[in-house]
Amino acid sequence: MSGPDEREAWIRLAHAVEPGDAATGAWLSRFGPIEALARLDHGDAQGQNGRRSPLEGLRARLRDAPDDAASAASRVGARIITRVDAEWPTQLADLGDRQPCALWVAGAGSLRLLALRSIALVGARAATPYGEGVARAWAAQLAGEGWTIVSGCAFGIDAAAHRGALEADGVTVAVLASGVDVAYPRAHEALLARILDSGLIVSEVPPGESARRQRFLARNRVIAALTRATVVVEAAARSGTSATARAAGDLGREVLAVPGPVTSAASAGCHRMIHDGDARIALDWTGVLDAVQPARCPSAPTARTARDDLGERELRVLDALPRRGGRDVEQVMAACGLGHVDVLSALGLLQAGGWAERGDAGWRATPAGCAA
Repeated sequence: MSGPDEREAWIRLAHAVEPGDAATGAWLSRFGPIEALARLDHGDAQGQNGRRSPLEGLRARLRDAPDDAASAASRVGARIITRVDAEWPTQLADLGDRQPCALWVAGAGSLRLLALRSIALVGARAATPYGEGVARAWAAQLAGEGWTIVSGCAFGIDAAAHRGALEADGVTVAVLASGVDVAYPRAHEALLARILDSGLIVSEVPPGESARRQRFLARNRVIAALTRATVVVEAAARSGTSATARAAGDLGREVLAVPGPVTSAASAGCHRMIHDGDARIALDWTGVLDAVQPARCPSAPTARTARDDLGERELRVLDALPRRGGRDVEQVMAACGLGHVDVLSALGLLQAGGWAERGDAGWRATPAGCAA
């Protein structure tokens, strides 16, 4: 019987490797997934000089992995994507040896496409009304501009960001420290259900796995790597949110921090990041757009790709856009016959390529889009 192919090997390894384990990741990079899995399956866990390797602890986890991981994921409404799949966001490779082996994804949209134009809004769990208001309003504005809002679905800023995107009929992605079928915190079960309707729920650990303290820190690196920029709305002087910002900065992503009252402990981390030059100051949501689109010029966009390079979905949406006036997302859906997530994803790509723009009256084709 032949051994597992590369995709199956990554899936099995994802059941054994703890998120963010750089030492194990380096070992996987050395041997590759198929050989590494064979070594674990056959008990080859020798380290250098004949000493026992700590990697032997992975074998116990492999024994608990389901025989049919895809079916196990499907039972909870999820799918598994790996580094060799088309849906895999290639920017995760920036994590190096800390790149996930696989991700469990629940929801209809494509994680790769939604992450192309995504911004992380993160912050303190013990947020103030000021912080929650900023997160909610900015998320709504950015989502309305076609950006995917990514956060961790925790209390406070994370939840406010998700809710703001949903209120704008935008797309939001929740990256969890638990399995995609485990609501954490439990109080956000309804919020996660709303996110699932139009966005995605993502996790690096298999279904049924609980959230653990170290997994929250590991989860933060995925949020930072997926997105074009990380916006910290509120953060204490020492917090997991600050760790997300550091991870984003280490990856070369834009980091922005929202200032608050100088007397507010909830904003102390933001003020420190701004003071130390670790984050740009964000005074409004348009400043976030300036960070991710430094050369944006809504009045005169230019197409960067040929029409022939557009996918069928993007062509259908482009053909449904008017030359004058505009259409809202619901009207575009009716005109092209595609669903909400597909239309939003296509509009984001069309806007990034200069084929479409969003005006006061709604979405319309640009001069470049009309001439094509």
